[in-house]
Amino acid sequence: MSDFEFIFALYSLLLGLSMVELLGGLGRALEVRFAAQAEREAFSIGWLTPLLAIFVMLDLLSFWSAAWTARGGLTVSNTVLMGVAGFAAVYFLAARLVFPSHPEGFANLDVHFFRVRRIVLGLLLVLLGAQLGFYLSQPDLAVSLARPLAWIMTIVLVVLMAAAMAVNDRRWSIAILAALILRYVVIYLL
Repeated sequence: MSDFEFIFALYSLLLGLSMVELLGGLGRALEVRFAAQAEREAFSIGWLTPLLAIFVMLDLLSFWSAAWTARGGLTVSNTVLMGVAGFAAVYFLAARLVFPSHPEGFANLDVHFFRVRRIVLGLLLVLLGAQLGFYLSQPDLAVSLARPLAWIMTIVLVVLMAAAMAVNDRRWSIAILAALILRYVVIYLL
């Protein structure tokens, strides 16, 4: 087993749990929605929380593929294992906050979105900063950041995330989240 395989086992387990948390949250919200329909009660999932979940999942996938890019520079050490565990744990926390534990406590999940968006997106910005710092500290990886397109796409990401954290209007929030998702779709297709 290579150093990367050993480290990636921990990383992929924790990031996989983050994906499960996002999908589990959506499942709980759908269950509450179906129960509310059956009882003729008001409950709306809305657009904002599911869009945030899609964005977090796409962002998570980008970090998963970034780990593959960084595989040559990783060696097993206590520092690396703590860093990987801490990084993935922050991701799990962000994913955990996207959907509420008890969605039945909300008439509309858009309310939950406006409560957690700054924390979730702030955590993702911290992880982006950590990733950029790691890449810049590794000469082999720093080369990939020398391309102007990489910086342009990163700046677009940061600006859109900051806008999503700041905007209080539902329609603008939907538009910004859609732009964040579209940005990843474009990158994945290139």
